[in-house]
Amino acid sequence: MALPPEVCIRGAGIVGRALALLLAGARVRVALVTPEQDREARAREDIRAYALNDASRRLLESLRAWPDDMHVTAVREMQIRGDADGSVQFKAADHHVDALAWIADVPALEQRLADAVRFQPLVDVVKAPVAAPLTIVCEGRASATREALGVNYEVTRYPQQAIAARFTAEQPHGEVARQWFNHRGEVLALLPLGGTGGHEVALVWSVELAHAARLMALDETAFATEVAEGSGNALGALTPIGERAAWPLQRAIADRWTGHMPDDERDSWALAGDAAHTVHPLAGQGLNLGLADARALADVIATREHWRSVGDLRLLRRYERARRGEVMAMSLATDGLQQLFAHGAEPLPRLRNLGMTGFNRTRLLKSWVARQAMGLPTAAPRFEFPRLPVL
Repeated sequence: MALPPEVCIRGAGIVGRALALLLAGARVRVALVTPEQDREARAREDIRAYALNDASRRLLESLRAWPDDMHVTAVREMQIRGDADGSVQFKAADHHVDALAWIADVPALEQRLADAVRFQPLVDVVKAPVAAPLTIVCEGRASATREALGVNYEVTRYPQQAIAARFTAEQPHGEVARQWFNHRGEVLALLPLGGTGGHEVALVWSVELAHAARLMALDETAFATEVAEGSGNALGALTPIGERAAWPLQRAIADRWTGHMPDDERDSWALAGDAAHTVHPLAGQGLNLGLADARALADVIATREHWRSVGDLRLLRRYERARRGEVMAMSLATDGLQQLFAHGAEPLPRLRNLGMTGFNRTRLLKSWVARQAMGLPTAAPRFEFPRLPVL
């Protein structure tokens, strides 16, 4: 890169690479810091899968980073079941869309983004941070840079761990994402992989700590049996593929997303993705929120007044204001759902299952919630109440 970078992005995960490409598309010079991945992250590469909504799909397609068909599977239907007879179903056809979401293999998605970065002349891949008017921190929830900046990362730890694994199912998944809540607040999800007619599924199971330890200690056959039973044998017998992984769950948000660099107040910093916030994975919205951060931050920089630097703090606060509200709403919604199922004392179980069934029958509200999750434009749902007779 002949000229010095205007932006240094610390962290070359999905959000960091997408942001680098978006900024380069706006003719901003970027230095992307890509240190060696740690061993734990590499060990999880083969089993991770993310749910991407329509907004994320369109963003990645605009960057020419959407995975090939063999590495991304459309979700045509979603089935959610409570701890009794409560249930909710979403169908893509009911909302006049091709898919509710897409389940992507993480390694394939990361490779497409890495290839796109390699062919973008305005992105310089570096091994260590460099000076720039703006530093953007995309290092994930354990960000060392965020800590060094003195940002308070307000963490609420759930008494749970997430367990991820992959299986080949006896029956085809039918492009259906399935999710089960139980009375302990545990959530088991089986996500479709392998395209139309595929039998491969990705497990994401949020379980209590003691239960997680027991599950991780089981052999493959016993673990597959537990997963099949926990999912009501919806797909028949399950055969494990590869290793399992587990990590603690938390809800967190940084108290500041932007600020001046401590060593030079002429330069600024901003947080994006998990470095700024994390939510419970039960709604599958973590990466979608991070990519929405990237899109919003790139838009603010690309449309700035010609006399503003990319590190102008007033400019960066526009980004923070634009994103904080949506992130907080999703964080509260996922936390509320987890808490709702974490308590088993009557009459709460009966009420929450009645609530699920009632929600499933409310066409307007259900459509609004679905469009929010898909990242599609929404208007506040309007309800028509019956007119009372005039006395």
